Amino acid sequence: MSKVKVGLIGAGSIAVEHIKGYLSNQDCEVYAVCDINESLAKKRAEEYNIPHVFSNVDDMLALPELDAVSVCVLNALHAEMSIKALKAGKHVLCEKPMSTDMASALEMAEAEKESGKLLMIGFVRRFGNDAEVIKDYIDAGELGEIYYSRAKYVRRRGTPGGWFTNKKLSGGGPLIDLAVHVIDLTRYLAGNPKPVSVYGFTSNKLGNRSNIKDGANYTSSTTGEVPPSTVEDFATALVRYDNGSVLEVTVSFELNIAKDETLIEMCGTKGGFRLDPELTIFTDKYDRMIDIKPYSSAALTMDGLFEKETDHFIDCIANGKKCISPATDGVEVMKILDAIYRSAESGHEVIL
Repeated sequence: MSKVKVGLIGAGSIAVEHIKGYLSNQDCEVYAVCDINESLAKKRAEEYNIPHVFSNVDDMLALPELDAVSVCVLNALHAEMSIKALKAGKHVLCEKPMSTDMASALEMAEAEKESGKLLMIGFVRRFGNDAEVIKDYIDAGELGEIYYSRAKYVRRRGTPGGWFTNKKLSGGGPLIDLAVHVIDLTRYLAGNPKPVSVYGFTSNKLGNRSNIKDGANYTSSTTGEVPPSTVEDFATALVRYDNGSVLEVTVSFELNIAKDETLIEMCGTKGGFRLDPELTIFTDKYDRMIDIKPYSSAALTMDGLFEKETDHFIDCIANGKKCISPATDGVEVMKILDAIYRSAESGHEVIL
């Protein structure tokens, strides 16, 4: 079988992760790269020996031998670029979030259906070694019925630079950038229940805090004047699912807390787990409560996320493997994100 020829739409830092993943796969070839910044596209081509360089996406998609693309552009262009590629007969791996709103996510799903090609959403946390271990336990029934999940992805000072703080380009702040990861991962581990209601709160009280000179793991802007942030810097929400379970999620770019924190907890009738990032499973045995720490590097690291993600994408294309990160799941996550923003604006619960 000939190798799957892949192109990159967008040549920024996230595209590099995709390129490295594809290069580690012997069944595919990184065939082309496109960016409106042609010098950046040429730079990536030189760095990774990519034979074809474009500054116009239509020109790249016109290549009949091109089989698939990774969409690695800013959020506001995810839908447009993915739909273009699908209509051109290419399989698509679109970076998260699927889009910036529910309407465009539905348009993407419809374009996939009409094209007969695959639209996979880059929910990369699904491909973590930790997720694999946890899912083994859940699928084996070790945790019983999952009824409560809590996800926290907060930064004390962690506003990204560039387009991330421009709502027209990003679609939102930490909710659409960070919460998308943990909302999706908890849904995936729990068997992808459908949301039925959402209550949310967002705020932009701190903004970029570009005056703060210490303690920053992220920069508000790389060069020049820092523009005012038009996205939320904090969000929290409660999501109810059709199976009766609930998810509590809290995220921030800027928050007056002791330190950055990322954790996921899921609780079931037989056991639960906490990932922070070390994995601990909580259960009971012989009438005693016990903690289990899987003695495996796979349980304690997320190494190789993008390689596993791109490997799966190529496997789906080349061998017809069922996609574990389909567009339908992307639509459900966008439904939740949309509802949180609407609830925060209205101050009331949103019924889905």
